Amino acid sequence: MLSYPYFDPNMISIGPLHLRWYGMMYVFGVVSGWLMGRYRANKPWNKMTPTKMDDFITWAVVGVVAGGRLGYCMFYNASYYLQKPLKIFAVWEGGMSFHGGLLGVLFACWLFGRFNNMTFTEVGDFVSPLVPPGLFFGRIGNFINAELWGRETDGWWGMVFPGAGPMLRHPSQLYEAALEGVLLFIIVWWYSMKPRPRGCVGAVFLLGYGIFRFTVEFAREPDAHLGFVALNWMSMGQILCLPMIVFGVTYLWWAYRNEKTNPTIPAEFR
Repeated sequence: MLSYPYFDPNMISIGPLHLRWYGMMYVFGVVSGWLMGRYRANKPWNKMTPTKMDDFITWAVVGVVAGGRLGYCMFYNASYYLQKPLKIFAVWEGGMSFHGGLLGVLFACWLFGRFNNMTFTEVGDFVSPLVPPGLFFGRIGNFINAELWGRETDGWWGMVFPGAGPMLRHPSQLYEAALEGVLLFIIVWWYSMKPRPRGCVGAVFLLGYGIFRFTVEFAREPDAHLGFVALNWMSMGQILCLPMIVFGVTYLWWAYRNEKTNPTIPAEFR
């Protein structure tokens, strides 16, 4: 049995003002993505420049927040928010969805490309390796908040989470931080460093995240108000990952079969 470490939710407190760890995890994720994006933008084969990256990070943040909130309302509690639509704007009450945030960022990539003479796949391939560190920090924030805990376990690595009863539970937030954050970053970053058919870097990210999240959901406690939503064992997270896996596999198969698509790194820079 591992002891769950107590965290003061406030990173810094000055009088009535509190800077919370959870909020700072979002800041760390955005800053890490921005810094890595500026580094990648200095490569001569990218259409994305450091200046464009400075602009894009604002688009991405809006996409994450708006998409994440709307995705949560739509995917996880649609009936409640249809009855009380103004509650959609009550972001301080919590409720964000990765899959909704992903859709928001994809829309931001498309819109940003339209304004900056870049295709959707060019922006997506550039951005995809920058996302996993943000996922890592987000899952660490979940762990600090003692939320989104795992299912019961009798393993020595089990933890008793505050508010989750006396049972030992999987620290599934740490599983996700390791797989969706660290391992996915290594895979996508390495893959993006060699010439690939256009759009394949983004497809590898979608496929990798879909597989890792689908797997970890077997150790993560389903949302209490939803439970299992299909076949008496599939969670909403797994349902939402299936299109990512199917699209990732299908696109990679199509792209490598039709390698006429422009490679991510032009021949003169290989």
